[in-house]
Amino acid sequence: MALRVLTIEDEPEMQVILRDNLEYEGFEVLSAATGEEGLQLAMAKQPDLILLDLLLPRMSGYEVCRRLRTEHFTMPIIMLTARNAELDRVAGLEMGADDYLVKPFSTRELVARVRAVLRRAYETEVERAPQVYDKGRLKLDLDTYEVFVDGQSVDLSLREFELLRFFVRSPNRVYDRLQLLDLVWGQDTHVEPRTVDVHIRRLRKRIERDDANPELILTVRGVGYKFNDRALES
Repeated sequence: MALRVLTIEDEPEMQVILRDNLEYEGFEVLSAATGEEGLQLAMAKQPDLILLDLLLPRMSGYEVCRRLRTEHFTMPIIMLTARNAELDRVAGLEMGADDYLVKPFSTRELVARVRAVLRRAYETEVERAPQVYDKGRLKLDLDTYEVFVDGQSVDLSLREFELLRFFVRSPNRVYDRLQLLDLVWGQDTHVEPRTVDVHIRRLRKRIERDDANPELILTVRGVGYKFNDRALES
């Protein structure tokens, strides 16, 4: 059976990113947007792990963690927050958290932390879902960084692969250039927003049937780009 992760996060965009990536990795995901809702879900469903944002409205993540530990719930907790001060990290760990992840973080690091904490908590190797995206005419091997279109191997640069991997994991949602820079390039990378357009053009040349009339990576005028996975079946 899939391991169950509860995410307690009040930012809708972050909630979607957490859910999509964890489900893609084979986890069952429960979601809550407030501390009160998250506390009730944690006690009722007893998930295998909790991802807990600290800066929640009304009931903070610290309080959620404190109450769970007071009631002797022992599931591992990873705290998520924009705070990076040592005192905040220490306070969270002393409250009973098992790990601490500072925003912004890569989804790759998040999944690695989740698996590491689960292994430590349950002293067993967590089953890893197959790292392959295979839909219609597009296939990505996420372990070997290979891409196949209509069964033919396609050479992508590392950044092009990472951009495509992000799109297939977050289909049919529109992202502007700055969001893509943050989520794919990382917030510590300082490049011009137009860099996204350059990589989109290159990616289209490699995976679209007609890059002048793209079906997969669509431009949403005045907003940004989205990945249309429905076109893969046509």
